[in-house]
Amino acid sequence: MEYVEAIKDIKTIEDIKKILKAKSHRDYLLFVFGINTGLLVSHLLKIKVSDVIDGQQIKEYYVLIESKSPLSNKKFYINNKVKTALLDYLKAANLHEEDYLFKSKKNNQPITRQQAYRIIHNVARDVGMSEKIGTHTLRKTFGYHAYRKGIAVSLLQDIFNHSTRAETLRYIGIEKGEYEVKIDVNL
Repeated sequence: MEYVEAIKDIKTIEDIKKILKAKSHRDYLLFVFGINTGLLVSHLLKIKVSDVIDGQQIKEYYVLIESKSPLSNKKFYINNKVKTALLDYLKAANLHEEDYLFKSKKNNQPITRQQAYRIIHNVARDVGMSEKIGTHTLRKTFGYHAYRKGIAVSLLQDIFNHSTRAETLRYIGIEKGEYEVKIDVNL
């Protein structure tokens, strides 16, 4: 697997969102959901409408069920950016509760990982990015910006299933010497 980069520049993220929103509500939601939750694309593509909607209301968390043990389930917060993108998409799409959220236009299956890659890669090129971009870019972008906003590395390490703090920092693109975090309890 080739190493891909996080999108570190906020303006670039906004430019990507603008292009995707104009092209496709589904593709826009894929990007927004990915950069706001840190889910793997393989997990994003398995989401069904019923996993994020409870009747007419959007759920507060997407619950990733990885095994039969409820203790191993992970919750991913659905923030307002994702909720807004979800509402826009669901208004535009004719989806049922049992449908995949990122449904292919060709059949009742989700889009493929390859299609997700093409969506992300092509829009990155459209905004002039030359860095290596792929499906992990969404996850890395989430981690990079969460870290920059003060989220503890240990929490990101758990989300990413990494065994060490150093592995997580390397994964999200934080270089040695870039570890400056201000702890200000402001009592």
